[in-house]
Amino acid sequence: MARDYYGILGVEKSASDAEIKKAYRKLARKYHPDVNPGDDEAAEKFREASLAQEVLLDPQKRQVVDMGGDPMEDRAAQGGGGFGGFGGGGLGDLFAEFFGGGAASRGPRSRVQPGDDALLRTTITLEEAYSGVKQQVKVDTAVLCDRCEGTGSESKAKPVTCDHCGGMGQVQEVQRSMLGNMMTTRDCPKCYGFGEVVTDPCGHCGGDGRVRKRRDITVTIPAGIGDGMRIRMASQGEVGHGGGPAGDLYVEVHTEPHPVFERNADDLHLTVRVPMVDAALGASCTVEQLDGEELTLDIAPGTQPGESITLQGKGMPRLRTDGFGNLHAHVDVVIPTDLDKKTREALEKVRAAGHSGTEVHHAGDNQGESLFSRFRDKFRR
Repeated sequence: MARDYYGILGVEKSASDAEIKKAYRKLARKYHPDVNPGDDEAAEKFREASLAQEVLLDPQKRQVVDMGGDPMEDRAAQGGGGFGGFGGGGLGDLFAEFFGGGAASRGPRSRVQPGDDALLRTTITLEEAYSGVKQQVKVDTAVLCDRCEGTGSESKAKPVTCDHCGGMGQVQEVQRSMLGNMMTTRDCPKCYGFGEVVTDPCGHCGGDGRVRKRRDITVTIPAGIGDGMRIRMASQGEVGHGGGPAGDLYVEVHTEPHPVFERNADDLHLTVRVPMVDAALGASCTVEQLDGEELTLDIAPGTQPGESITLQGKGMPRLRTDGFGNLHAHVDVVIPTDLDKKTREALEKVRAAGHSGTEVHHAGDNQGESLFSRFRDKFRR
């Protein structure tokens, strides 16, 4: 049977904390062991008064008492044998852990909660990644309710203490069983764990203080941004419950494939198809850079398949720093497959004038990198 803690101190259930402390001091002066040395009955009454004050000054424990339970029942069980002896806590402590009794000390949650971050993705061209661009994007997030200004109240009045949980945000229920009283703790069904309620919820946001809205945002994409990088826009994410501060918006940038250039970090790569004769005699061609500049690629006489031409500082701009990467033009020598009579005769003359023919390459030859090595390195890029 639950103790009558109010009766022990001789106070009413409506007693304030000050009245409880005053009643305890009166009993302590009367039953303190120093005043009654050797009096076991007085010592027991002093212990009961001390326990009663401890319980009634604790809001959670007092709520259990008011509901007909005994928050200190496991302590009593330890003293009388029963189910005590589990390392300083009885089965009441164990069941409290399993059934939520220990959560009562969490207290109410704040109505004003920080908002979540938001993420959206956008696509740009390689030219835009080269020069940087300002882009308009549409984002669908929670924004502050302009009708109640985030208060959740139609009249913008402050919320009031929940009369169901007394502002605790949780309620406890006592269930009796053969093992004694077990307490379960859950969020208050009236205030949803906030400990306070809005008496006149806003008709636009339903008391949440925020509404969903699609809006246009200008994103500044810096020159040199890489594919898959994210831009953080502070406080442009979801507004929190109760008009709480907005989270951040992250814009993930992806780059469209380019018909000519392939990007690798800050370098640009392209392939130049060179006829066999031009590779042998030398030639030149132009390529339009991403900023519109015309670049000249000089093919040196005797250029071999797989060789590359590097133009320093003609690649992508380095992100948030000075300088540019390089441009690499990879030579693909084109061998004719359909020869007319005149072309064949001209090539026959070239072959007849040559000083060497087809031969097997020896690994020990120091006349340059092997064809296999050049192809291997090309495919590794």
